[in-house]
Amino acid sequence: MSDTTERLISADSHIKLEHDQIKSFLASRFHDAYDAAFQRAMVEMLGGNAAKANMAGLTTVHPAYGQPGYSDPVERLKEMDTDGVDVEVLYCEVSAYRYLYLMEQGSAEATRAFNDALLAFGSADPSRLVVTCQVPIHDIDAAIVEVQRVADAGCRSLQLPVFPAEVDQPDYFDPRYDRLFSAIEETGMPVCNHIGLNTALNQQADRDPVPRLAWTMSCMPLSACEALGMWLLTGPLVAHPELKVVFVEPGLGWVAYYLHFLDDMVLRQGYEFPLLQGELPSFYYHRNMAMTFIDEPDPIRHLLHRLGTDNVMWSSDYPHPVSSWPKSRMIVDDLLEGFSPADRAAITHGNAERIWGL
Repeated sequence: MSDTTERLISADSHIKLEHDQIKSFLASRFHDAYDAAFQRAMVEMLGGNAAKANMAGLTTVHPAYGQPGYSDPVERLKEMDTDGVDVEVLYCEVSAYRYLYLMEQGSAEATRAFNDALLAFGSADPSRLVVTCQVPIHDIDAAIVEVQRVADAGCRSLQLPVFPAEVDQPDYFDPRYDRLFSAIEETGMPVCNHIGLNTALNQQADRDPVPRLAWTMSCMPLSACEALGMWLLTGPLVAHPELKVVFVEPGLGWVAYYLHFLDDMVLRQGYEFPLLQGELPSFYYHRNMAMTFIDEPDPIRHLLHRLGTDNVMWSSDYPHPVSSWPKSRMIVDDLLEGFSPADRAAITHGNAERIWGL
């Protein structure tokens, strides 16, 4: 029996912003530079392979994809009510950090415009529509200013590139990020790593013969272990103990294996990680990190002894192919049948309340 009073928070849902919406917040003298940067990024990211571009169309297979709430915040609130979801943490389908830094002029202004368009979407009900602002990482001073600006504007969620090397920047253990991470710690916003097109898979996509690049798509969650290992082994969470890091749409089963593998490197294989100050790698996962999941019955039932009930958060992933909309309550009930009230509350809303200050 569904408890219709239980608070459901989706830790990962999506919205669509059109480029014209973003540019409406940007001075017209920068529009040509904006368009040119976006087109250049698409060519570089997709490598001129039209087949890769088809990956962006995968969401069309779910009925939620055609709903007006994908781009209209007022309609979105109605669709959340239909689904029994109280709050959604929202990610834009456009990855601004992939192209705004390429603008020959107006990059900082375009970043503000992009985030202002997101905040405008959330303004329909900021208590229920928690938009995730994005910050490019090429100019650390500008990034810090933008982090502080969006925090002052009420933003609760922050998205950075999952793989800095994709945008020609050093990985996050580089000291250049220390001031940025300190600024983020001060705001209390989490750093959200939303998996997506990993350009390291471009060569595989070139070889992929299956419909809609299913082979390549199936590897995308697992490719996130590159980023997870960076956070856990190279020291940024040691230097910034208050930093909250969320992996979005990672899939849970491989994470449990990977945590075990990393700890086993220390406990049985003789590896030493002086940067971790005597702690196991999994210590920093449990202290600083969380993962979102959608409808994964085996991991959520059998692997929480390693993943931790304080480190996983349910999501609807509206409107992507695996989305639980509009049957989220029924699916959550099936997933969490037999769970203790405390564990169920942590997974459905408690962890998200803590991480995003809801």
